[in-house]
Amino acid sequence: MKPVIILSGQTLALGVVRALGAMGVPVVLFHYDENAIAHVSKYVTCEAKVPHPERDEAGFIDSLLNRSEQFEGALLLPVNDETLVPVSRNKDLLQRHYRVACTDWDVTRSFIDKKQTYELAEAHGIPAPWTFVPRSEEEVISHASGVEFPCLVKPCQSHLFYDVFRQKMIPVKSVDEALEVYRQASRQNLEVMLQEIIPGDDAHVVNYNSYFSEGRPLVEFTAAHVRNAPPFFGSPRVAVSRSIPEVIEPGRKLLNCMGFYGFSCSEFKKDPRDGIFKLMEVNGRHNLSTSLAVRCGINFPWLHYRHLMFGEVPEAVDFQKEIYWIDGLRDLRYNILAYTHEKYSLRQYLRPYFKTHQFAIWDWQDSKPALQRIRYVASRIFRSLVSRLPLVKRRPAMPGSKDGQREKSISFSLRRLKIAKLMKMPPTDRCGEK
Repeated sequence: MKPVIILSGQTLALGVVRALGAMGVPVVLFHYDENAIAHVSKYVTCEAKVPHPERDEAGFIDSLLNRSEQFEGALLLPVNDETLVPVSRNKDLLQRHYRVACTDWDVTRSFIDKKQTYELAEAHGIPAPWTFVPRSEEEVISHASGVEFPCLVKPCQSHLFYDVFRQKMIPVKSVDEALEVYRQASRQNLEVMLQEIIPGDDAHVVNYNSYFSEGRPLVEFTAAHVRNAPPFFGSPRVAVSRSIPEVIEPGRKLLNCMGFYGFSCSEFKKDPRDGIFKLMEVNGRHNLSTSLAVRCGINFPWLHYRHLMFGEVPEAVDFQKEIYWIDGLRDLRYNILAYTHEKYSLRQYLRPYFKTHQFAIWDWQDSKPALQRIRYVASRIFRSLVSRLPLVKRRPAMPGSKDGQREKSISFSLRRLKIAKLMKMPPTDRCGEK
């Protein structure tokens, strides 16, 4: 079999690595973040660090082209928005050497740019939250004055917004707060939207996963969020497979309007005020909880691979219900941080762990990624603690000391630097060069 080149090294990539590696597909992984974990999976036969796709798009694309002779004809699979955007934009160039597993740029733009997504939804009668895209501070003031607060300031392009604010969206309680976020985003040339908050906790959020070809949904899978990180406005840290027929038709309709093909994950939230599921977003690439569908009997990455590499058209299959997916470390962290806000009982917290479940990272047969994540988290905690230690300033030489001799004084800042360097892994490249 030809290899698959997976772009990214986070938890999302790990699910795809395992899904394809377990089927015997040679897995090549190109990553760029210091907190990558997927590259140490036993299924990865070759891995290398590449330039960051957003900070150096030209360098990132060049690195793929420079490897094209070595991996000619491989499946090129971007699995997050950071890699999807440059690959889709340069698809014509890349597909001279690879089989590129993403939509053309005109389709990609329709779901990457959330403004276009909501415009499509409105034009085709797909329920969505009230949304407005301000073009100036004056428009923020004029439209926000008629909005019920709190509301959300959401990005038009989520991955760029997250790089700046480290949040997918920001809840604001007043016009002044909305204006401040708008100003910060504008300074970074980021376009944002004002959007009403759909009430309800994380359990109201659901996913419609599907594989489309020639305008038809070939395979479909639905799941519900249980707990998100951060709560209310984040990505799932616990999810459960479940039959949710109400989102099938709106999900199909929207993807058809986009002209979408391949795998996607559309997110909806049930509005308790009217009982209607409202569109949140569309992700046109494999999602965070890929391994949940695999555990339930639908290996979407394998279907994707076989379709593009062998022309085998996927066929609809049923899936197991009430199987939980758990991102253990994130769940533990937010169970502690958000305990007073979420107000779950201990029994509710523990329930997924005592039911049939699939961990996002931990796997007895492939333990290195989990150990890598623990090491990274421990490193962050350690560096955070060290950074809070008081600095010991160098004292001047005492009067009467010998020429050139000073009292010895060690600065904690130098220790801190050395420790930080020791905690970092050296760059790796297990692919070699031709």
